[in-house]
Amino acid sequence: MLQQTKGITLKVTNYSESSVVAQIYTEALGLQSYLINGARKPKAKIPFNILQPFHLLEMVVYNKENNNLQRIKEAQQVPVLKSIPLDIVKSSIAMFLNEVLYKVLRHQHPEPQLFHFLENAIIWLDESQSGLANYHLVFLAKLSHYLGFKPIVSNLPYFDLLEGQFVTTPPAHFHIIQEPYSSTFREILQSSFSNCNKIKLNKADRTYLLQKLIDYYRLHTENFGEINSLYILEEIFGN
Repeated sequence: MLQQTKGITLKVTNYSESSVVAQIYTEALGLQSYLINGARKPKAKIPFNILQPFHLLEMVVYNKENNNLQRIKEAQQVPVLKSIPLDIVKSSIAMFLNEVLYKVLRHQHPEPQLFHFLENAIIWLDESQSGLANYHLVFLAKLSHYLGFKPIVSNLPYFDLLEGQFVTTPPAHFHIIQEPYSSTFREILQSSFSNCNKIKLNKADRTYLLQKLIDYYRLHTENFGEINSLYILEEIFGN
């Protein structure tokens, strides 16, 4: 059955001499794996270069239930991203967030609200002019809303990463954020992309809070593992 859907490329793996398998998170079908024959040939109908991670697609796909590998009839980048591929800061953010998405988007059932959040966040990053140093922190905070472990925000002094909420006294484990970081973490949770640059963080504070967010994801996501691209962000936002 043919179906039209939007999609976000997460990972592309070589399948044969000229073919690839693309794992794409779709609006209509959730996460799907697509075999694309001849994608690496010079005159491919669906060329390899449109399958860039963190890029948006409009596709017409063949959808057969219980197939591990689906196929794509038509695909094009819509919208064509203008700055993410060319800007080293934006492309580094995209690489990092794409790696996180690949680890957490493992379900084949569609979640339109989650997809729309990702679509809008990608477009916002592509169109933004400045103030990106905290974008990835706010992205991770907001993404957790759609993954089922949204933090409960209050004015209490400690954030318990295991319970996902602020608490009055330190818990009996080390998965915790305390002052002065818990106040800044609260700001991140309540921020939007448009005002995230107002959160003032130095290199050490930003690195610490990013690591805590990753720990939070690791605690609430099965087999989350390590983030290989984390060091790139530390280099980009090192000042």
